[in-house]
Amino acid sequence: MLITGDHPGTARAIAAELGVIGPDDPVADCRAPNAAADPGTAVFARATPAQKLDIIQAMRERGEVVAMTGDGVNDGPALRRADIGVAMGRRGTEVARQAADLVLADDDLGTVVAATEEGRRVYGNIRRFLVYGLSGGAAEIAVMLLGPAIGPALPLLPAQILWINLLTHGLPGVALGGEPVERGAMDRPPRPPSESIVGAGLWQRVLRIAFVLTAVTLGVAAWAYHTGRPWQSMAFLALGATQLAAAIGSRSRPGSRGNPMLLVAVAAALGLQLAGLYLPALRGLLGTEPLTAGQLGAVLGLSVLGYAAVRLDRVLHPTKRQKPHH
Repeated sequence: MLITGDHPGTARAIAAELGVIGPDDPVADCRAPNAAADPGTAVFARATPAQKLDIIQAMRERGEVVAMTGDGVNDGPALRRADIGVAMGRRGTEVARQAADLVLADDDLGTVVAATEEGRRVYGNIRRFLVYGLSGGAAEIAVMLLGPAIGPALPLLPAQILWINLLTHGLPGVALGGEPVERGAMDRPPRPPSESIVGAGLWQRVLRIAFVLTAVTLGVAAWAYHTGRPWQSMAFLALGATQLAAAIGSRSRPGSRGNPMLLVAVAAALGLQLAGLYLPALRGLLGTEPLTAGQLGAVLGLSVLGYAAVRLDRVLHPTKRQKPHH
C-alpha cells in the first residue's frame, strides 16, 4: 500500500512502478470526502498526517500487522502508531528516526525483505530446536516411567541419562540454530500475532516424535532384557542415537550442504556416545558395558527410525496456520 502526500498523478506513477497497482486500478484522493475511510484501497494520494493515522488504525482494527515507512517530520505520528515503524537513515529526519522502531542505514527497502527472511529463519530454528529438545526430553521421561512395565526396574542409570542429555542437547542443539532458511519461507503468509511459539501443531509434533523415540528405546531394551543381552547399555545407545538421528531429520534442507556444523556436531556426539560404551574410564563412570558388533549394528540400524519419524511427520502433518487478513 502507498500512502503519500503527493498529487494523485504522481502517486499513480510511483505505485505503478513499484507494482502496487495496475494501470487501471483506482487511486484515492484523500482531499475528497470520505476518501480515506476505506482501508482496502491500495494507493492514497494527498494524505494528511491525520489521515495516515486513520488508515493505519483501520488496518490494525482489521487484524493486520502494519509496517509503515517514512522519512519526513509529518510521518512521525504514523511511524509511531504502526506496529513496526521503518525510517530512512540517510535522508530521514531526526523526528522520523526517533519515532521509528527500525532505521534503514542504507535507505534500501530491500533490506526489510532480507531482515524479514532472517527473522523467519531464526524463528523457524527456535521452533526446530524446541521440537528436537522437547521430544527427546519427553522420550527420556517416558522410558524411565514405562521401562519397569517391560521388565527392567531401572531402564537407565542417572549418570547415563545425564550423559545422553549433554550429548544430544549440547552440540547438536546449538548447531540447529545455524540452519539456513527453508525454501519458500517468504512465500508463506505471516503467522498470527497471537500465535504462541509452541502453537501451530508444535506440541502435537513433539508428542508424535517422542512416541517413536520411546518405542525404539523400549523395544531394544525389552528384546535385549528377555534374551540375556546387555539391555541397559543397548537402551543407553538407542535413546541417544535415535535422538541424534532426529537432529539430522530436523534439518531445514535435507541433503544440502547448508549448515555442515550440524553434521559435525552429530558425528562428535555419536562418537562420545560410543566412547561411553568402549572406553574403560567412561564405562566405570556410566555403568555401561561394551556391545558386540552385531548388537551395535542392530541398535544403530533401528536408530534411523528417529530420522524417519521427523521427516514423515513433516509430510503427514504439515504446519497449518490460519490465513491472514487481506
